[in-house]
Amino acid sequence: MRLRLSLLAALFLAFVLFLAACSGDGGANPDESSDDAAAETDETADGESEGEAEEASASGDGVLVFARGGDSESLDPGSTTDGESSRVTQQVLEGLLTFETDSFELKPALAHDWEVSEDGLKYTFYLEEGVTFHDGTPFNAEAVKVNFERWADPEHEYAFADEGYVYSMYGTMFGGYKGEEGHVIEEINVVNDYEIEFVLNQPLGFFLQNLGMSYFAITSPAALEEYGPEINENPVGTGPFKFVSWTKDDSIILDKFEDYRVEGLPKLDRVIFEVIPDNAARLIALRSGEIDIMDGLNPDDAAGVEAEDGLELLTRSENNFGYVGFNTQKEPLDKVEVRQAINYAIDKQAIADALYAGYATTAKNPLPPGYLGYNDDVEAYGYDPDKARELLAEAGFEDGLDIELWTMPVARPYMPDPETVSQIVQNNLEDVGINATIVREEWAPYLEKTLQGEHQLFILGWSGTNGDPDYFLSSLLHGSNVGSSNRTFYVNEEVDELLDGAKRAIDQDERAELYAKAQELISQDSPMVTLVHSTPVMATTSKVKNYVPHPSTSESLAEVELVE
Repeated sequence: MRLRLSLLAALFLAFVLFLAACSGDGGANPDESSDDAAAETDETADGESEGEAEEASASGDGVLVFARGGDSESLDPGSTTDGESSRVTQQVLEGLLTFETDSFELKPALAHDWEVSEDGLKYTFYLEEGVTFHDGTPFNAEAVKVNFERWADPEHEYAFADEGYVYSMYGTMFGGYKGEEGHVIEEINVVNDYEIEFVLNQPLGFFLQNLGMSYFAITSPAALEEYGPEINENPVGTGPFKFVSWTKDDSIILDKFEDYRVEGLPKLDRVIFEVIPDNAARLIALRSGEIDIMDGLNPDDAAGVEAEDGLELLTRSENNFGYVGFNTQKEPLDKVEVRQAINYAIDKQAIADALYAGYATTAKNPLPPGYLGYNDDVEAYGYDPDKARELLAEAGFEDGLDIELWTMPVARPYMPDPETVSQIVQNNLEDVGINATIVREEWAPYLEKTLQGEHQLFILGWSGTNGDPDYFLSSLLHGSNVGSSNRTFYVNEEVDELLDGAKRAIDQDERAELYAKAQELISQDSPMVTLVHSTPVMATTSKVKNYVPHPSTSESLAEVELVE
């Protein structure tokens, strides 16, 4: 089966001119934290200062600047679910398998071929030979085994994290961890240097799809030993680009790996991932030629970009949803009537119309349409303020209530303007007697604090990374993932049983039926308000060639080049 003088200074001047030209209409406020970060001048791994690195980017020769709204959380890919992290690690590390350029169809990566037993319990992978990590050590089957064992075992010497931490996506996608009943990997056998065998104790319908995910890319064992817990800031893989430096909340610099296993790749000499929190400021930077690619384009700007000489408009597929989540274990959100009331109180269509310029559809399930098992028969929560007030009264809150609404500080593919979304939601809730106070945090603390359950209401979203419904439904709503990817702290044993059954079924029709049933129960329990599925828009300069946005939001830049 084969399956970088300161960019912020330039931006500030450009932004002031833009504001003057537009009579003060400049979009959302920038993230003030970036000013302090820009004052830092860290040394790169090659002894090169940040200023020198930025000067190199100004030349434009083989140096691509990719601007995004927020910084990465960790560069140890299995340790985070953050898309801004995987966007970078996708360039540095590789897994056994990967996905086609524009779909979730599997293709070889560090494994050039594989076999699956008839009972679906044994997977044998044949590895590429002569591949080296960026530190010069050899890639082999033992390196694969070490990485899977550290993800699976919280007590492993290379399981680096804070006390009590586990590699959450591993547990989600492989049924738990070493010694737990649901853990599906029974053993990993190194047959020889370039052949490795995974033996499962029960079938897992999306095992191969998992191996294409960026979370399970292979890190150099020597680097794990050298850096210890600091591996999350010093990634070492086999990918087309090697890590150089990271200036927090500013930039991450990667350089071409000269010994990359694929001849002729990568085509770029350097990639700089630049943090520019404000969408409008990123577009100004693109138009001025300071950057080459920008994510998080405001949908309202799409038509202008499409018509503008020198720029290219690109879209990703509708493979996500944005939502307002409830901490279902905190009062008053532990009452289903309150959760349902908030669902009826929020005008999803108004959000879609106001902010997405036709690049979004309203959502009723925590799964995009077109996915296996999507249940179109689930009745959507319509905008009904009267119904919301009725339910609040039933829950004992006829005089209203006070609540906190946490809002994410960065634009994401599923939500290009979370601040405005939070204001619309705040106004909707006020109309039914709920006084919502907006709470703002920086991106990394936001993720950490919602993981720990400090929130009540929160705004977030999810994008698919392997093409399978389990990644949405189990990751976000299975009880075993409470405190990791399940930030709603939602637990329903019947839903868990349905999701577990679908996880282990081989027959795809059976899996679809189980997922459909789970969505019915989830809708009734209302652990979140599913807002919209978006078609994310982004832009590049016309000199960027061979860049294809992947549905997962993280794509390899190995084939990308800059042509004048």
